[in-house]
Amino acid sequence: MKALILVGGLGTRLRPLTLSVPKPLVEFANKPMILHQIEALKAIGVTEVVLAINYQPEVMLNLKEFEKKLEIKITFSQETEPLGTAGPLALARDKLIDDSGEPFFVLNSDVISEYPLKQMVDFHKAHGGEASIMVTKVDEPSKYGVVVMEESTGKVERFVEKPKTFVGNKINAGIYLLNPSVIYRIELRPTSIEKEVFPKIAADNKLYAMVLPGFWMDIGQPRDYIAGLRLYLDSLRKKSSTKLATGPHIVGNVLVDETAKIGEGCLIGPDVAIGPGCIVEPGVRLSHCSVMSGVCIKQHACISSSIIGWHSTVGRWARVENLTILGEKVQVFDEIYTNGGVVLPLREITSNILKPEIVM
Repeated sequence: MKALILVGGLGTRLRPLTLSVPKPLVEFANKPMILHQIEALKAIGVTEVVLAINYQPEVMLNLKEFEKKLEIKITFSQETEPLGTAGPLALARDKLIDDSGEPFFVLNSDVISEYPLKQMVDFHKAHGGEASIMVTKVDEPSKYGVVVMEESTGKVERFVEKPKTFVGNKINAGIYLLNPSVIYRIELRPTSIEKEVFPKIAADNKLYAMVLPGFWMDIGQPRDYIAGLRLYLDSLRKKSSTKLATGPHIVGNVLVDETAKIGEGCLIGPDVAIGPGCIVEPGVRLSHCSVMSGVCIKQHACISSSIIGWHSTVGRWARVENLTILGEKVQVFDEIYTNGGVVLPLREITSNILKPEIVM
């Protein structure tokens, strides 16, 4: 079985992190976002993953190092111009279609979930249609494109973009299982699979939707990244709790890389990920945050609801909160307060950021 992951896009919503690496290589819970997906695909028997790449292709090629580690073939299909969400499938046609006639997966690279891919394969075989999409329930469907479907069979009737009146509460979750015939519906041009391809398959009564069990989050922007980390760690607690940190200084769900060093008198959690090589000095308070590799957090600093980029330093008694995002190698001086700052790489913060702003 094969899969294609839609990687293209500049990742502007996750800047300044994506000024250093493409969005799929930004760590989420201490591993690149895209690695969560590749591991899930490998686990259900996918043997080849095609990455549809556009932005910084030379950096994305670093993913080849995971081939041997995961024992899965990783190939690349490079766009010379942005092709939307369907065009990349046409471009990768020769890589995706073989003599087996098997369906293939398509995933958006910034979706995080429990990836119930085995259930999706069973669902796809059972309904006998041309395409399956995963949908997830949301509280405010008016903000999204809603999938209207038969509850009993999952057959998709139509799509309604940002409905003014209630028509349903299920939205496209960005995980698909498609028969090879779907590729022949797509022209090699910038095309939307959601707006141009799926409605036509639905009109032919060949599109089915499976309701996603468990959590789901598009982590392509900071607020959702932090929310997604909470959901992921909660899922990890239920499925593999031994991977989470324990001890008198830990509150709730916390993931700590084995090479990180944490000083005495700290209080860490809930919903914190601390990456490789980090140094957390005594008396530090961390909650609802992601601390990426090589970060140094000095004594008695307090960080909440923020993302600290690679090899950054947060000074003594500093306070970092309210969706502050530090790019790579940022230095926050001692006793500084940052309230929602977005700080570009290699900057020094020597004065307080009292309201959310971009620090160039």
